[in-house]
Amino acid sequence: MQIIVRKLLHRAAPFKQGIGRCTYSTNKVHDIGQPTPATHPQLLKEGEITPGITTEEYISRRKRLLELLPEKSLAIIAAAPVKMMTDVVPYTFRQDADYLYITGCQQPSGVAVLGHECGLCMFMPEATRHDVIWQGEVAGVDAALETFKAEKAHPLSKLRDILPGMIRGSSKLFHNMQTATPIYTELDDFQRAALTGKVKDISNLTHELRWIKSPAELKLMKEAASIVCQGLLQTMLHSKMYPHEGMLAAKIEYESKMRGAQRMAFNPVVGGGSNGSVIHYSRNDQKIKNGDLVLMDVGCELHGYASDLTRTWPICGSFSSVHEELYNLVLETNKESMKICRPGVSLREIHNFSVEMLCKGFKEIGILKGSGSNSYHQLNPTSIGHYLGMDVHDSSNISYDRLLKPGVVITIEPGVYIPSIFDGPDRYRGIGIRIEDEVLITETGYEVLTGSMPKEVKHIESLLNNYSRGIGMEAQNNLEAASS
Repeated sequence: MQIIVRKLLHRAAPFKQGIGRCTYSTNKVHDIGQPTPATHPQLLKEGEITPGITTEEYISRRKRLLELLPEKSLAIIAAAPVKMMTDVVPYTFRQDADYLYITGCQQPSGVAVLGHECGLCMFMPEATRHDVIWQGEVAGVDAALETFKAEKAHPLSKLRDILPGMIRGSSKLFHNMQTATPIYTELDDFQRAALTGKVKDISNLTHELRWIKSPAELKLMKEAASIVCQGLLQTMLHSKMYPHEGMLAAKIEYESKMRGAQRMAFNPVVGGGSNGSVIHYSRNDQKIKNGDLVLMDVGCELHGYASDLTRTWPICGSFSSVHEELYNLVLETNKESMKICRPGVSLREIHNFSVEMLCKGFKEIGILKGSGSNSYHQLNPTSIGHYLGMDVHDSSNISYDRLLKPGVVITIEPGVYIPSIFDGPDRYRGIGIRIEDEVLITETGYEVLTGSMPKEVKHIESLLNNYSRGIGMEAQNNLEAASS
């Protein structure tokens, strides 16, 4: 087992860059406020607008969206705004997924307009000298044309002069309601169109496009899944030495970013003991008691694509009989639910299958007495999973009744969440268990993208105990060597 642990740790070790000689170049590379092949050759290849996604793919996305737009209609998609934490301190910026999907621009404040006649027209913010000094360069009109390959581009200050005419010439308007900005919604022509029912939400169209991933997108999603698996493995192995929710949250973020992730996909859920029964627990401020389980639901973002993974384990290294009984039920539900993942099956069908399996198991264990859905929902009010992609809950406008197709990525995450006020045997109160994996629907069935992360009881216990035993022996040897 120690050999297996060493191999796992070797696989999980961050990539170490070699040190080479530096050379001096007189070539001036223009910064447009985000990585390009010229400024970040370690991230982007020639012909890519964002890492892993080529110019041709972005142009193809725009063409496919135009095919979904009615004749003489116009799509308006605004970038995400900068959100402030205090009057002078912004939150870390994250681009709106629809705007990024269509343009490739990772920066705030722009507005993209797509139409059959104009193609892609981008209205770009203009950086002042003050902006450049304090915040750096931003992508402007030139970048819109040369980097993002828009057919037309204008300064954002010209939008009120140009967009009204485009709106008047259109039969319908589609816009992103999540990022709608007054710069265009307060235009008289837009408001008249809204009053006459001509304005629709574009999310129904963009979510349709984003639902099925391209080979390039799947490559990024597999890399994001690999990163979070390696990071969570390292976090699990260190949890016995650092049994604090906040420390484990910091560890997974560190390990993910050291492997190339730009950010976490969401605030890590680190629920020790009864905190694990709180589905989206986020305080992460408690010490985890010896003998308690810890539930970690984590995900990272890699170049615009999210991962999502959950594991639950005993912080002491050994499952109690009560914990193991519930854990194995959730584990079997996880594995059996994955077996029916294939094209032609809906997420709703998989959910209903998992509910039947969990209900049967809960009754056999003795924690579910009633037969109604309310009794079950007290133990698990969640769905078996969701779509995954640029957002954690991706393509949320796509129904769970839609039949799955190759290229769709979903999560399978059965669980049990028994509140501390549960009306049942004391030994089950306050237990939270979830086992979540990412599943890619393929032509012939499915592929588990997070399959490298251990979830069998015997594997988890062996990993935790052999690793901590090895750390203890190493520390003892170091101590003896220091005192000799």
